[in-house]
This record gives sequence, C-alpha cells and structure tokens, in this order.
Amino acid sequence: MTPLLIVILGPTAVGKTELTLSIAEELGCPILNCDSRQIYRSMRIGTAAPTEEQLKRARHYFVGQLSLNDYYSAAKYEQDVLQLTSALYKKHDTLILSGGSMMYIDAVCNGIDDIPTVTEEVRTHLAQRLQNEGPDILLEELRLVDPEHYDNVDRKNTKRVVHALEIFYTTGKPYSSFLTRKTLRSSEDAHKRPKRPFRILKIGLNRPREELFERINTRVDNMINSGLLHEAMSLMPYRHENALNTVGYKEMFNVLDGTWELPMAIERMKKNTRVYAKKQLTWFMHDKSISWFHPNQHKEVMDLIRKNLPDNE
Repeated sequence: MTPLLIVILGPTAVGKTELTLSIAEELGCPILNCDSRQIYRSMRIGTAAPTEEQLKRARHYFVGQLSLNDYYSAAKYEQDVLQLTSALYKKHDTLILSGGSMMYIDAVCNGIDDIPTVTEEVRTHLAQRLQNEGPDILLEELRLVDPEHYDNVDRKNTKRVVHALEIFYTTGKPYSSFLTRKTLRSSEDAHKRPKRPFRILKIGLNRPREELFERINTRVDNMINSGLLHEAMSLMPYRHENALNTVGYKEMFNVLDGTWELPMAIERMKKNTRVYAKKQLTWFMHDKSISWFHPNQHKEVMDLIRKNLPDNE
C-alpha cells in the first residue's frame, strides 16, 4: 500500500485548523504544519499559531521550532518534510499537511528548484546594505545583474529582491539561471513532477467572500485583544528579520514607531490580510487537483478521504 498525504489548504482565517484537528483525531495521525510564520517561536498571537489545547489534541510538527534569526526557506521545508514523512510513514499510513503557505505546499507536492545555500557572510552584508542604502538601490542593482528575474519578481517584495541578490553574490550567477522549473500545479504537468513515495490528496477550504472577510476582521480584533501590540513590542529588537516581515507585525511596528495610531493600524491590518487571502486563493485556483469544500462540510471531506485511504487502494 502506498501511504497517503492529505493536504488541507486554503486562505487565512478560513477555518483550516479546526477541521484539520477533527480529521487528525478521527484518523489518529499527526499534523505537519505548513505555515511559514508559525514555524517560528515568539510569534504566536500574530500568526494565529495553534493553542496549547489544540497542540494536545494531535501531534504537530513545524510549529514554534525556529528562532527568529534562523534562516529557512521553501526548499529547506521540502527537505525537512520528506525526511520526516519517511520516518512517520513507518508508524502511520496517512499524514496530514495543513496550512496556507503557497510556496511551501508547492515545494512538498511538486518539488522546487535546486537553489544554492546562501553564505552567512553574504546574507549579513546585504542585510546591512538594505538597512543603510534602502530597497530602491538594491532593486536597481538586481535590474543590472539579473534583468530576467527583475522583470518577473514582485518588486515591492524586498525579501525576494534581496534573496535574488544573495544568490548572485554567493554563486556569481544570476538567480534566474537556477529557475529551471516552472510551478507544476496543473494536471497536464503531472508527468514532470518529482516522484514522491506517497500519494497526495489535496482538499481546499473556502467560504463566500463576505463570510471570509468577516472572519478575517474578527480574527484581527481577537489578535489585538489578545495582546498583539505587546507581542510586537517584545519583538522590536528583531524587526529586521525576514520572519517579521509579515502582515500584523509590520502594522504594529508602525504604531510603536509613532507613525500610525492604533485604530488606523488595525484597519490596515484587516485590509492587508484580506489582500493576502485573495492572493492565496488566486494561487490555489490554478491547481485543478484540489477538491474544494466549505469548512463546515466535515462529512463530505471525510467521505472523500475514506475513498482515498491506503486500505482502499
């Protein structure tokens, strides 16, 4: 029997956590978290990380295991997941991978380009240059050394711009030269994907737009009431780390800097989270292998899972 990896995905605040926990309890299997921010410690409120009670309901992996200054990437996540699943499948024939980080999910399901590891010296150097010279100078530098990637990269995403320069200065080759693979999310590209030692069942969760946005707004309010501003204050010494370049913390840092009033920051946080949710959905909708459900459709989801369990191969 070939083991099964159930991938439960969807936009932020849609309700992945509760449904995932229910399924994990029913199947008696662990959960591999797939959130590129929840993997870090000290960011529990702003990332809506699983609570202590939720962590007790099922064994979780990739939650709160990294320090804020630890370097991590989708490529490293792919390696870690493949290594972990190899061990876990000796005890379980089914595992759940759940989250909304698009590139991390894609890396596990479809593989990722073999990007070289950046040296610590180069990373530190460019971090200092970013702080001293600003993002516009580095963006222009990317245009000169790698015009192909400059044309395709999200130029407002400073993290990706800097990472492309890190690769260039580590290897002497443009970042675009390593991007030999395209994102393989369509059924037509199935033959190009790396062979995995497990089958993949993708379950997407979604809600009507107004319902999803209302949940996002409520989640933001709950984060504020739970002490997000205080959490952000404790993380101020690390604000330059990539892990904190994310919705929620950026807005709170502006409050702590005195740039914004808290009410304005809350509204911006809600808006930016809604924008991110739409970005997630746009990405996921390209993948025709995903079966979509409302999070309340527990029975329908379990019916699909049971049909795909290893015993039914």
